Amino acid sequence: MVQAPSRDEEVTISVQLREVRSEDLDYFFEHQQDPEANLMAAFAARSPQDRGVFDYHWSRLLEDPATKVRTIEQDGQVAGAVVVSGIGEEPELSFWTAREYWGQGITTSAVDALLEAFTDRPLRAHVPADNIGSQKILTRRGFAVVGEDKNFSNARSEVVTELIMQLG
Repeated sequence: MVQAPSRDEEVTISVQLREVRSEDLDYFFEHQQDPEANLMAAFAARSPQDRGVFDYHWSRLLEDPATKVRTIEQDGQVAGAVVVSGIGEEPELSFWTAREYWGQGITTSAVDALLEAFTDRPLRAHVPADNIGSQKILTRRGFAVVGEDKNFSNARSEVVTELIMQLG
C-alpha cells in the first residue's frame, strides 16, 4: 500500500526481499547497463557491458557465506538488489535499484526490510557525496557520516568523494 507523503516525507510501499534466483541476474545485468544509474552509483564495473565480469562478480557474492544478497521484488518484478557484505569484519550495506523504480519508495522499503532482518551493528555504507537520494535513505534510518574517502570512479572517469556512513 502506498501512503501519500507530504513534500518532505518518504513514500513507503511494500516490497518483497527474497533469495536471488539465477534468472534475477539477467535483470541485474540489464539494470547495470543504464548510464544514468552508473553515474549516480559512481562505482560501477570498469566494463558494465562485460557479462563475463558481471557473472564472475555475482558468483563470488552469491557463493560467499559471509555475504547476504536479496532480490528486491515489487509487484512480481525484479526491481533491484540489496547486499550486506563483509559480515564478521565490518559489514557494509549496498543497494541498486533500477531507475524506473526510483522515487517510488521501493529502495527505502527494501532497506527497511533488510535492516529489520539483519541486525548486526555497526553497519556501514559508502555513498558518493553527490548521491543525495541514497544519503537521505540512510540518514533517515539512523546512519551518520563517520568519514570520507576519495576513489577513482570508472563510471565517471574521475576521482569521486564518497561518504562513509555508519549505523550503530
